[in-house]
Parts: sequence; structure tokens; C-alpha cells
Amino acid sequence: MEYIIKNGFVYCPLNNVDGEKMDICVKDGKIVESVSDSAKVIDASGKMVMPGGVDPHSHIAGAKVNVGRMYRPEDSRRDAEKFRAGRAGSGFSVPSTFMTGYRYAQMGYTTAMEAAMPPLLARHTHEEFHDTPIIDHAAYPLFGNNWFVMEYLKDGDVDACAAYASWLLRATKGYAIKIVNPAGTEAWGWGGNVHGIYDPAPYFDITPAEIIKGLAEVNEKLQLPHSIHLHCNDLGHPGNYETTLASFDVPKNIKPDPATGERDTVLYATHVQFHSYGGTTWRDFVSEAPKVADYVNRNDHVVIDVGQITLDETTTMTADGPMEYDLHSLNGLKWANCDVELETGSGVVPFIYSARAPVPAVQWAIGMELFLLIDDPGKVCLTTDSPNAGPFTRYPRVIAWLMSNKYRMNLIEGELHKWAQRKSTIATIDREYTFSEIAQITRVTSAKVLGLSETKGHLGAGADADIAVYNINPETVDPSADYMAIEEGFSRAAYVLKDGEIVVKDGEVVASPHGRTYWIDTQVDESLYNEVLASVESKFKQYYSVNFANYPVQDEYLPKSAPVKGVML
Repeated sequence: MEYIIKNGFVYCPLNNVDGEKMDICVKDGKIVESVSDSAKVIDASGKMVMPGGVDPHSHIAGAKVNVGRMYRPEDSRRDAEKFRAGRAGSGFSVPSTFMTGYRYAQMGYTTAMEAAMPPLLARHTHEEFHDTPIIDHAAYPLFGNNWFVMEYLKDGDVDACAAYASWLLRATKGYAIKIVNPAGTEAWGWGGNVHGIYDPAPYFDITPAEIIKGLAEVNEKLQLPHSIHLHCNDLGHPGNYETTLASFDVPKNIKPDPATGERDTVLYATHVQFHSYGGTTWRDFVSEAPKVADYVNRNDHVVIDVGQITLDETTTMTADGPMEYDLHSLNGLKWANCDVELETGSGVVPFIYSARAPVPAVQWAIGMELFLLIDDPGKVCLTTDSPNAGPFTRYPRVIAWLMSNKYRMNLIEGELHKWAQRKSTIATIDREYTFSEIAQITRVTSAKVLGLSETKGHLGAGADADIAVYNINPETVDPSADYMAIEEGFSRAAYVLKDGEIVVKDGEVVASPHGRTYWIDTQVDESLYNEVLASVESKFKQYYSVNFANYPVQDEYLPKSAPVKGVML
């Protein structure tokens, strides 16, 4: 099928296109230089055209997501819809699988990554991917509290750890090395936690700093397209910004392997809003976002996503089990907890981020400060750590906040608790994002840090024909004043193409093809690999409740498999 999207205002920062009126040609699922005269025309006159959105960090599939769906019927009742060209769905903060794909597509997003996959539960995650239409996807296996990882790194055997990581990524069909509260979730299995990056895990005598450094070295040995994906220690605790900055420093002197190509960072820090807190208790809690933003501005080895609070009732879920228990103790709402043998543990707790409450007001301000104080949009990605700080369906509202100081000030002066002004600098910041900067933080930066910018995040020839057309005319709409038009426009795209197929028209889903699953197919030294695999098999017999043969994810679980090669030096 051939299409030509005509006369749209195109925003493609990767190709230095900033609102130029131009045509985009599509053939056989790819963007091309030209098409035949028989190509179907999509009239984008008076509309804005961007690459399909790329979400590098969300919670959309897997066991803990399903727990969130099952134990919150009130959340399902809050938002239910029958889609004209698809299945019915429900769920406001934790939408069902079909609804997840539809809602991303309606916003013009065509790729979304599941940010925390317990290796033992990888098959379940891929089954839910299979049930989630339209969007391309991948999952990040959890490494930061894995017994094998901690033993190899404690012994200083980075090569063996790399061989193990290679096997685990291939076995689970995973995409990146995810580290959550390193050593802390293992401590939670014994009823505790770690604090800071030099507090060792019980029984393993290895610190978070050693885990972060070791896995960063592993990541570069395997030449993975994405850097280590770090959820720092002490999430959500007053004073944790010091732990955050110390964590950022750990891999600072590790260089990205040149073979990774486009990636020039060694650390991706996630939901940094939750890690930018000053003070010692909730009484003297303050924003330290300016210090964190200053660090990011001065250092090129780190990229962050924000985890912006959306001021909603939502569902928190994370592999940071002790943090979820702390949250349950704080708000008294229902709590689910799970320990995944030898690998990780997680929790699920509902939460209400009320604009009138003091702490959520400051949390909202901290996220905005990070966005607005980090100078280079190539160092920051838009996320809400969905659904932890709010559902991904609020991205259009976050975009409107970023583009309009008036929108922010109306909220600050009219709805937010006074702590937002008293304990942060947000009311003094008048920066407003441009459309090009929005395209950068929602498309370009995400695709680059994931190692996918050859085909994602831009509209140049050879890219996947993942295209969003929005009912926003940049010649007549002033984002600063017409912020509701911005929010509405980014909520329901006029057209969305996925691999050259129209999947959304006039805000309605009209087709629901399967998306592809990205995963890392690493190559390592065969003798070392076999030696490590033999050790892993023996420990499976000793510790695991499943047989070794029942652990890996077979190819049949990935109907549109998209392996990405990695090579160990």
C-alpha cells in the first residue's frame, strides 16, 4: 500500500525539520522518498505531523500488571469502552491489554516498553504482549537482585556475569538490563531494605554500587543497544537525591562501547522525579530537582525519564517491594506483595495524588522542574512511570503543561497545595516547550536511547511508517494560551499509521494489527557460555520451583519477533 501525507506541518528533530510544510511518502510499511501517482492521499492541511510516539518506560504487561487489573475492580469500572474496530476494554490507570494498545494508538504512540519483567514470569509477559494490539514493544528483565548476578559480581567475574546476562536475555526474549533498588529487593525477601548505595545485601555482601558498576560493565561487554536501565535505591524517601546523584556517578567513567553505534550514554535513570527529594521527613520534605537537573546538564553519560505526577487516583506497581510496603503503611490502602524466587519481588498499592495534598503537590512540581531545568531535551524522556505517577493516557496533559506556563500557573495558584510554591522553584520558571522539543522528548530521545533510531522516532527515508497526524495547526494555535487545544489534539490523533497501515482515523481505532516484539540476541564466547549455563542448570535443580527446560520463552510466543543483535568482545 502506498500513501502520501500531503501539506502537513512536519516536526522531525532528528532530520532538522521544524514545522516545515511538506509531504511524507509511505510504501510497503516504510517511509520513502517518493511514491507513484496511484498512492492514496491523506490530506494533512492545517495539521501537524510527527513520528509515532515511543514510550521507553511503562508498565503494560506481566504478572504485577495483571494483579493491578484484578484487585482493582473500581479502576476498571471508572473507564470502559467498546471500540468500533476492536474489542471492548476497561481500566483507567491499568487498562486491559486490548485497551492499552488502542489508547496508545489514539494518542499517536506506536511503540511502548514494559519496564520490569521478572525472568521467571517472562512467558506471561509475552502472552500479554500477544494480546496487546498495534504497538511495537519489548520487556526489560530484572537483574539488580538476581542471585546469579550478585554471586558473579561479588566474585569479580564480570565475564561470567556477562555470559549469564546473555543467556537470560535470550531465554526471556528480553531487551535491556533493568536494575531496581539493587540489593534492596533481595533484602526485602528477608524483611529489610538497603539505604544508600554502600549498604550491602544480606548474605551476599555486595553493595548497590557494586551491582550498578558491574552490570554497566556487563552492558558494554554485550554491546547492548540500550544502556543499563536504573531505578535507584531509596525511591520515594525524603533526602534520596543524595543517593540518586551518588548512583549517577558510579558508572560515570565507563565508556559506551563504540559498536553500540548511536548510543553515547552508559546510564538511563528512570522516574527521576521520585528520586529528587530533599529533607529528612515528610514534614521538611523539599524539592532538590534543581540539583539533579544541574547534574544532568553537566554530564553526558546519563539520560533520564521523569515519571511526572498527573494528580490522579492511580495504581502503583514496582519490583521495589519494600517501597510498596512503605507506601501501604503510609496510606493504609490495600497491598499486594510477591517474591519471585532468586530474582526479584514486587508490590502493588493504590494511591491518590490529590492536588490539594501537600506532598503530591510538591511531587508534581519536582517533575515539572526536571523537564524545565534540563537544558537539552535530548537528555530527557516524557514518562509518567505509568501507572505509578499516573496513567500514560495523561501524556497529552503533561505536554500541555510543558508548553504553557499559563496552564501551570493556573494550576499552581488555583488548585495545588501551597507547598508546591513554598518547597520548589516551579512558580519562578517560565520556560515553555516548543513543538519540536515535544517531538524530541516523546519520540527522538526515546528512540535513540533504546538504540532504535534507525527505524523509530523520525520521518526520514527508511524509517518504519509509524506516523501521527494531529488536529493542531501551529500557525493558528498558540500553545501558551490555547493549552486545552493542545491537550485535546494530542489525545485523539486525526490519523495514525502503523507500519504504513491506517490504525486510527479521526481519533477512532480502525485497525488493530499485531506489533513486533524486540529482543536481544547476544553472542558470547561459546566455552564460557556453556560453562555458565551448566552452573545455572545445576542451581535450578537446587533452588527453583520450575524445571530448567520450562524456563525459556519459545519462539512461538513471539508472532512478530524482531531480534536485535549484540556481540560480546
